[in-house]
Amino acid sequence: MGEVSAIMGRELRKWVRSPPLLVMALVQPLFWMGLYGKAFNLTGLFSVPEDVLRTLPPESTKVVAEIFNSMAARLFGSPGTDYFSFVAIGMTSVIVLFVSVFSGMSIAWDRRLGFLNKLLVAPIRRSSIVMGKVLASSVRAFVQSSMVLLIGLALGMRLSPAPPLLVAGALASIFLLAISLSSLVIAITLRLRSWEYHMAVANLLNLPLMFTSTALYPLNLMPDWMRPLATINPLTHTIELLRGALLYGNSLDIAAYQFHLAYLAAFALLAAGLGSYLANRYLTAER
Repeated sequence: MGEVSAIMGRELRKWVRSPPLLVMALVQPLFWMGLYGKAFNLTGLFSVPEDVLRTLPPESTKVVAEIFNSMAARLFGSPGTDYFSFVAIGMTSVIVLFVSVFSGMSIAWDRRLGFLNKLLVAPIRRSSIVMGKVLASSVRAFVQSSMVLLIGLALGMRLSPAPPLLVAGALASIFLLAISLSSLVIAITLRLRSWEYHMAVANLLNLPLMFTSTALYPLNLMPDWMRPLATINPLTHTIELLRGALLYGNSLDIAAYQFHLAYLAAFALLAAGLGSYLANRYLTAER
């Protein structure tokens, strides 16, 4: 653990000393949050205008309101949830994706500067190098995700939280997602020598993973061919956990909550194991 913590500490110190990186990483999720959540205002499509309600007979008003509420519940999961809150929770998880897909860049830069060779000839396990970088990336992702959540609250996100223990479990899913994605990206890019290849992989993964998740729209409204992709996407499971615990607390499906959490834990364990195995096998010093 000392090897892992030393490498993780080095990565976090580099991050803390570069505040512009933190600011730039927050820009894109905030852009999506503002563009989709505020500008599109899809909630307005499922609310009854006041002037329409005034023209209806009293006995019809309740029926019309129930119809619109059921439509909103089908789209956003709960009749009391607005689209901005729906998207804000999605962006809380998407920032984890954005941070994680660039985690492999650290290995590319260390290789380029010669630091990776020094680590590889030191008496430490190669898997410790990868796990230190994965954990550092996960801490960064959790911090930045929490900041997006706080900004969403400041901009008007409405919460209906579950009991504290369930909320804590949902927040822990952010860390599990970060471990999963960081481990996979590092495993994929382990043998790439150039940072340009890392950038290409990051750009290849970013948007497909975001749009095949429930970050911007619910699973039940996706095309049939997309639903299996969204179902296996770990981003979807984190988003659904967070929405269930923070937005649908009064109607939280405990069985679904447990399934999402178990899926993420298993995915993180497999991804971390794969990253460690490939590091021990393929991470070698340049000659």
